Amino acid sequence: MRKGEQTRQDIIRKAAPIFNQKGYDGAALSDLMRATGLEKGGIYRHFGSKQELAGDAFDHAWKIAMETRFQGTERIPNTVDRLKQIVRNFRDRNTGLVPGGCPLLNTAIDSDDGNPKLRAKARQALSSWLDRMQSITEEGKRRGEVRSDVDSGKLATLIASTLEGSHMMSRLQKKEEPRDLAVLHLEEYLETSVRARKSKAGANKS
Repeated sequence: MRKGEQTRQDIIRKAAPIFNQKGYDGAALSDLMRATGLEKGGIYRHFGSKQELAGDAFDHAWKIAMETRFQGTERIPNTVDRLKQIVRNFRDRNTGLVPGGCPLLNTAIDSDDGNPKLRAKARQALSSWLDRMQSITEEGKRRGEVRSDVDSGKLATLIASTLEGSHMMSRLQKKEEPRDLAVLHLEEYLETSVRARKSKAGANKS
């Protein structure tokens, strides 16, 4: 990697926590300069605008979040157990994430209707998460591990909306109970309403 690209990636990595914690409007140029150790010209030598930097910082934070949410699932043979692991990962795997919590939730709320480019980034990120869970469910249906009457798109939406909503409540109330209740509910739902009767839970079942 060339030095210029290394510097660019370093700026993105250091700017991501600032945008994720303070939002687009709250992230001041002075914050970015302090975090990167660069002057304004040094930052904007690599980015055309604050908007471009914010977008790249979101992509960086979301890539880490996605890797974390699906961590370990490729080793789980049964589809429903894989979905349950995704749910548990959302609750349990917080180390290594970009500080500030879920970048999807933060950016969706922060951008709302005031920053259409960042909002589009958040919508695209959500679609990538939903599509991946939907694909896992469809594979499970083909393998006879998921009930044939399960709507994979609706299931993905149910999982994502339940987890993100509980995360918002846990952060607001500063307690883990909402997220724990959401995980418990989803695990029970996956067992009783999604797992095919003939499919046996794998070793990952709790």
